[in-house]
Amino acid sequence: QVQLVESGGGLVQAGGSLRLSCAASGSSFNINTRGWYRQAPGKQRELVATMARSGRTDYADSVKGRFTISRDNAKNTVYLQMNNLKPEDTAVYYCKKVTTWGAEYWGQGTQVTVSS
Repeated sequence: QVQLVESGGGLVQAGGSLRLSCAASGSSFNINTRGWYRQAPGKQRELVATMARSGRTDYADSVKGRFTISRDNAKNTVYLQMNNLKPEDTAVYYCKKVTTWGAEYWGQGTQVTVSS
C-alpha cells in the first residue's frame, strides 16, 4: 500500500515562508509525476505545482516566482518551498503521486494558514 505523508504546514504571517514535505513509501522508480495541490474552504482543489519524471516543472500562475517544487529521490520525498506567502495561499495542501501505470495516490493534507 502506497502512503504519502505530508508535513510542514502551519501558521505564518504574510510575506513569510514555509516548506512542505511529502514522503512516500515504496520505491521512487515507478513514479511518473509528483505534484502539490491545494483546496481552500468553499473552493475546488487546484493544482499548485507538478514535477515530471524528467524533472520538468509546472506551476500555477498564482504561485510562479514564489513557490518551488523539488524532490529527493533517495528519500522518495517531494518538497514545496513557499516564499512570500499571501493570505490567498491559505488552504489545505495535498501531495499527489502518479505511477507509471497511471495509479494516483494522495496524501492526507496539511493546513497552511497565512495571516495578513
